[in-house]
Amino acid sequence: MKLWGGRFTKETNELVQQFNSSISFDKRFFRQDIEGSIAHVTMLERQGLLTMEELDSIVEGLMQIKVEIEEGTLPIDESCEDIHSFVESNLIARIGETGKKLHTGRSRNDQVALDMKLYTREEITAIDKRLFSLLEALYAIMKDNTETYLPGFTHLQKAQPTTLAHHVGAYFEMFRRDRSRLSDIYARMNTCPLGSGALAGTTYPLDRDYTASLLAFDGPTQNSMDSVSDRDYLIELLSALSTIMMHLSRFCEEIILWNSNEYRFIELDDAYSTGSSIMPQKKNPDIAELIRGKTGRVYGALISLLTTMKALPLAYNKDMQEDKEMTFDAIDTVKECLTLFTGMISTVQFHPDVMEASARNGFTNATDAADYLVNHGVPFRDAHGIVGQLVLYCLDKNIALDDLTMEEWNAKSPVFEEDIYDAIRMKSCVEKRLTKGAPGKAAMEEVLDSYRRYLDL
Repeated sequence: MKLWGGRFTKETNELVQQFNSSISFDKRFFRQDIEGSIAHVTMLERQGLLTMEELDSIVEGLMQIKVEIEEGTLPIDESCEDIHSFVESNLIARIGETGKKLHTGRSRNDQVALDMKLYTREEITAIDKRLFSLLEALYAIMKDNTETYLPGFTHLQKAQPTTLAHHVGAYFEMFRRDRSRLSDIYARMNTCPLGSGALAGTTYPLDRDYTASLLAFDGPTQNSMDSVSDRDYLIELLSALSTIMMHLSRFCEEIILWNSNEYRFIELDDAYSTGSSIMPQKKNPDIAELIRGKTGRVYGALISLLTTMKALPLAYNKDMQEDKEMTFDAIDTVKECLTLFTGMISTVQFHPDVMEASARNGFTNATDAADYLVNHGVPFRDAHGIVGQLVLYCLDKNIALDDLTMEEWNAKSPVFEEDIYDAIRMKSCVEKRLTKGAPGKAAMEEVLDSYRRYLDL
């Protein structure tokens, strides 16, 4: 059944019908559509636009449709134009003329705007739960690795020693900000468009505040034209989802590097790895690579919706139907990636000895050797030059700074004494860094305590 057609004298071209139809993807709205309709008719009865008997009949019919779709006994007919027409036509077939009153004071424009908001709210909550689970997994790694030393990098060059807890903590901060962004979007979008009509409200005495309260919105939208043409919240959501994927992709890139034969910092669990069809020795980080690859897919959804909306005049335009498939795909992708990444990172086996050896052999303690000289009265620029010469010497000998003899230290500067060895040990280098946010154990314990409270552990 079409929800329109009275002024038409010809049937819609079949290709036009297929091109115009959205039911193949908006059928996932059936719960939200029914929830919104029940709130709408509840308000209509309160305003005297329906009798109690009519309300009961409509609500009972809608609930039956919902249960039957969920149980699979009522297949969604994709010959219908959209999920709204499918639900309404089924309702009329079940309860007769009373079903035709369902759409009183409502347009598909505000109806679809409502369904999308209800759906998006639920999905934001679902994504937030997955982010929280990931943060719990990262915290578990951090609390056990405050003294697991590895090289910190700049420009992909070994720079200074840090700890695995500190390194993972950087991602904890990123994903915590992602949760904050989702919370902001939820709060900003949580107004109810129902009652806006096609664009200019309605002549029926609707109580939009009551409808909004029934659907747990903070209140009704304030401009009916904006209500039916607002997709800002979806653009914000796709931006936030793109940022989540960017953070996952950065972490995946490091997992891929750390899993390589050259690094050997980690070994991925067999359950989150794949093999080669020809090379029996291979254990590939396909999950990390796929998450990294799917990042572009989510970025594409953001750019697509921005492009769709960039020149649309007020109010509703059919172009806006394009918001759904890309948003659905981006949401599904992010949820799947978060779930898989959390499983992967939770089962990673770390190799602390390899990590620490890499830090030692990468001269990450060179800055501490220079600081040693500065603390003994050598100007920093001179200290920098002296340690640079020592690094060059070590490279030639294929040794680490820790392997230098006292004679070799003193050949470059007589200021060095026996305590230089303790000063450049990985443990010493890290634990001297006690400023807030640094990797020193005392500083990290403060951070971990704040994370415990954040996670309510």
